[in-house]
Amino acid sequence: MEGINLTMLAKAIAIGLGSLGPGLAIGMIGAKAMEAIGRNPEATGKLFVPMLLTAAFAEAISIYALVIAFSIK
Repeated sequence: MEGINLTMLAKAIAIGLGSLGPGLAIGMIGAKAMEAIGRNPEATGKLFVPMLLTAAFAEAISIYALVIAFSIK
């Protein structure tokens, strides 16, 4: 195989695997928040900000994977 094809494969694997965990985490965050709000609707205000912060931290991991994928030469 040519070197360029292996480089593209490495980039694809890096971003794919690096986004898998955060994608699952954000899904679980949303599911658990909706479950908590369904059980106690008055807690919506208290859950919203921590849910957003946790989702932002999970997405930051995905952005790190994107940076790594761009740095592969």
